[in-house]
Amino acid sequence: MNPLATRSARRRTMVASGIVLAVLAGFVVRLVDIQVVNAREHVADSIATGNMAGRQTLFGTRGAIVDTHGAVLASSTMRYDVAVDPALVGTLKLEDESGEKREVTWPEQAAAIAEITGQEPERVEQIVADALAADPHSRWTRLAHSVSTAQYQALRELGVPYLVFEAKPSRAYPNGAVAGNLLGFQDVDGEPLAGIELAQNACLEAHNGEQTFQIGATDGIRIPGTEKTTPAVDGGEVELTIDADLQWYMEQMIAEETQNQDAISGTVTVVDVQTGAIRAAAQYPSLDPNDVLSSDPEYRGSLVFGTTFEPGSTFKAVTAAMLLEEGVATPFSTTTASSFETFPNGARVGDAFPHPEHEYTLAGALIDSSNVALSKFGDLLSPQQRHDWLERFGIGADSTAVGFPGEETGELHPAERWDNQSHYATTFGQAFTATIPKVVSAYQTIANGGVRVPLRLVESCTTPDGEVVEPKTGEPRRVVSEETAEQVSLMLENVAYQGPVSEQITVPGYTIAAKTGTAQKTDGNGRYKAGVYFTSIVGFAPADDPQYVVMITLDEPKRVTSSAATAPALQKAMTQVLKAYRVTPSASEPATLLPKFK
Repeated sequence: MNPLATRSARRRTMVASGIVLAVLAGFVVRLVDIQVVNAREHVADSIATGNMAGRQTLFGTRGAIVDTHGAVLASSTMRYDVAVDPALVGTLKLEDESGEKREVTWPEQAAAIAEITGQEPERVEQIVADALAADPHSRWTRLAHSVSTAQYQALRELGVPYLVFEAKPSRAYPNGAVAGNLLGFQDVDGEPLAGIELAQNACLEAHNGEQTFQIGATDGIRIPGTEKTTPAVDGGEVELTIDADLQWYMEQMIAEETQNQDAISGTVTVVDVQTGAIRAAAQYPSLDPNDVLSSDPEYRGSLVFGTTFEPGSTFKAVTAAMLLEEGVATPFSTTTASSFETFPNGARVGDAFPHPEHEYTLAGALIDSSNVALSKFGDLLSPQQRHDWLERFGIGADSTAVGFPGEETGELHPAERWDNQSHYATTFGQAFTATIPKVVSAYQTIANGGVRVPLRLVESCTTPDGEVVEPKTGEPRRVVSEETAEQVSLMLENVAYQGPVSEQITVPGYTIAAKTGTAQKTDGNGRYKAGVYFTSIVGFAPADDPQYVVMITLDEPKRVTSSAATAPALQKAMTQVLKAYRVTPSASEPATLLPKFK
């Protein structure tokens, strides 16, 4: 081989390589100049020459709502609006399942689309036909709103090129109706309308970002280096005090009991005595926030927080507490009472059952739930004293128990406005209104040794950067002495042991303190409805070491119209609570029985 020829070939290769590298280097220098050094000037030039501006929303993720154990109750997902370009609709060549292409007519496409979106094929075709009739050059019309990710993927797999998808953040509630009335819901635009979604929006809310860029006027291609990005900010996570498993059980149970008693509605509320944490707030009828429109508008809010009623006999325990605390009576104090009496001021008061005149002890008046006896005991305090004590136990229109959206406050008139009947009715829970949380709070106070701990439904908000923020709920406050609370607890334990529903509410191995309530309902015209009642029962256990308060309500039960209608539900609810939280059984038998009569 000629060595000169070899050197010549190498020289030509090197020269060619050098030229290529020089050209590449020129391109790199020019690219850096365009995209980095003089990027702004080139963007301005592109705008001046007619290039279009592009814009893309960067969605933030709305925060999750979780229960006390971290189980997700509400989370964010993506849903999609489906649109079509009517001008392009027609027969297509699409691959079938075997991979072969065949012609597919528009009616066939419409049928496939409709099967996925849940529409009628004729409706899909009509949407396109209407769009073209309104504008023969129409390039966009919506076919379906807010389809799921699975539906979106199935539509894409059809291979129809003129379908257009717009992603939108959406809310998912994986447990369906569990705690649905507490969680609330949003409208189609993502605005919170009710429940925790509304109350905790400041924590949950995400803030969308945006990316803008320039698009070539002739080719529609994004121009590199023109992007400007404002990042999205995700929402925080809200932790509730609710126990999702317990909530699920209570919702199933109260639905069954409400239907068993042929009542309009029912609720069950469970509260931790020591912390005031609401572990369950269930109701029937309930709401599935995944399908709000399928529920009755009357039951889209929370009955637990939105119901006001005259608490009735459940508040006889509060009357007893104020008498003991003021030192005007003991559990053994006595008064005579018949089943019906007319008082000196003209007020007429009757008991729920006929009986001869008894010399009732205060404990006995609670055990037999005698309105007449409680009215006479109540006269040991002035109306203003009793009014002030009701306020100390949380009754009144000035504040709510929790601050839940739509939560009612109840009403307590000034003592000087009490008429002759109200003077006595207030001693046995009528002539004022309360809410379920306020009644539960009164019993939490008694069970907690006289110290009221504010009820709470929200445990904390964890911000996107990890900061845990606990809501301000107020400080615990002593309402009555520990001695008074113990004496009232003992009387309530005797009510549960000696009262008319004692056998129905027994939980083997545990002592219980409880009181029923049967409240008349207004007809809206200043009178009470005849023969229908709002019934309730509230209790705590174990009576010797209270851990949980449970309250049941039934609105207008028709099979058993008295508060006895609620007894089976309390027994089931209390049994489940004590079992679920592995509460140690009572160390002793029920306390020494207090005498009903002298």
